[in-house]
Amino acid sequence: MPQRGFTERVQSRIPRPIGLTDVPATIVVGTQWGDEGKGKFTDLLAKEMSMVVRYQGGHNAGHTLVVGDEKFALQLVPSGVLYEHITPVIGNGVVVDPFVLLREMDMLRGRGVSVDKIKVSGNAHLILPYHQELDALHERHLGKAKLGTTKRGIGPAYADKAMRLGIRVQDMLDEDIFRAKLHTVLGHSNKVLTRVFNRLPIDPDQLADKVLAECLPILRPHIADSVNLVHDALDAGENVLFEGAQATFLDLDHGTYPFVTSSNPTAGGACAGAGIGPKHIDRVVGIAKAYVTRVGAGPFPTELFDDDGDKMVEIGREFGTNTGRRRRPGWFDAVMLRHAVRLNSLTELAITKLDVLDTFDTVKLCVAYEIDGERVEKLPYHQSELHRAVPIYEEFPGWKQDLTTATEPGHLPVQAASYLRRLEEQVGVPVTLASTGPGRDQFLHWSS
Repeated sequence: MPQRGFTERVQSRIPRPIGLTDVPATIVVGTQWGDEGKGKFTDLLAKEMSMVVRYQGGHNAGHTLVVGDEKFALQLVPSGVLYEHITPVIGNGVVVDPFVLLREMDMLRGRGVSVDKIKVSGNAHLILPYHQELDALHERHLGKAKLGTTKRGIGPAYADKAMRLGIRVQDMLDEDIFRAKLHTVLGHSNKVLTRVFNRLPIDPDQLADKVLAECLPILRPHIADSVNLVHDALDAGENVLFEGAQATFLDLDHGTYPFVTSSNPTAGGACAGAGIGPKHIDRVVGIAKAYVTRVGAGPFPTELFDDDGDKMVEIGREFGTNTGRRRRPGWFDAVMLRHAVRLNSLTELAITKLDVLDTFDTVKLCVAYEIDGERVEKLPYHQSELHRAVPIYEEFPGWKQDLTTATEPGHLPVQAASYLRRLEEQVGVPVTLASTGPGRDQFLHWSS
């Protein structure tokens, strides 16, 4: 049964404002390889926002919100949906599986969360079943060279968009256009399915019937002109939060290609994916874990294959929200973060999962690489060099103390505070927030 008074209970869990009243536009971006805990801090920052806009990616990007004893695993709906005063917007840069979106909205309704204010850009592109089938087939075809895709159709949907074969959310509003576009794209995709992979073709009319009957009636009131929606809010002086999925080093242009996603999670992606210009951006908050993880293949200089790595995975519950895959663990990499600061124009950092390191005897921070006998302090642009990079560490004594009840800077042991200060020095950006546990109110404001 739907829970009564859910929103009131949710909003009461954040004890104080976070000081964004005079900052109209804020971007939250992951600074590593994803899974940094963006959902938690987006949710925290959303308290003083009127709108939260997701600007890229699809339902390959799961984020988990923990509210008391309740856990919400979201894929498409922006984190701010848990607040009644917020308009959650799925921007034009997102690729949307309408069936997944409906299931997520049903889940939220069933748990007492209103979805009435959710808006979906009419210019967002649709993920349909043939995208998912092609995704899985392409990944299987790559064999040992596979990329580690979630097989959810994200890449093929963005590929159709780039080839001008994509179908947009707004196309569902005109049945003739929707059917005509499905016939065109499946005229191409069915040849790939049947002639390359020896699969059965997908009937465009049957698929159109299913989408128009099952999805359109429910989604119709949520489809909107998201660009004007966002600009109207900014023009009115309202606070708007732009939420990226995945992270900086999964960016299609700036990540560890080809082991990347199919869009631009970096802060600049918010401009294209939400329809805003750079002058509107006042604050860019980078989210970083106190260590590093990644999922799937690709270079990872600080990766651990020892007991410390296993301990990070176990304590940090480092398994994918969507896939359940074990994440690859490693020590914090300041070389990467310095590059992320440049790529995103970060104004500050929020550090998550500091508490996961509570029981470690020693905590390490990678400050440079050794490549072919030379010390390198900037991220190498050539991936072959990144594969050969050997981390150069600074070591810190562990704090050996439970941080989960720490809510003020003074609550941190001196060793944890020293680690955060050195991290700040290495990346050149202040840490303003630190997460000390998975719960919504387990964080503290940090100022060195």
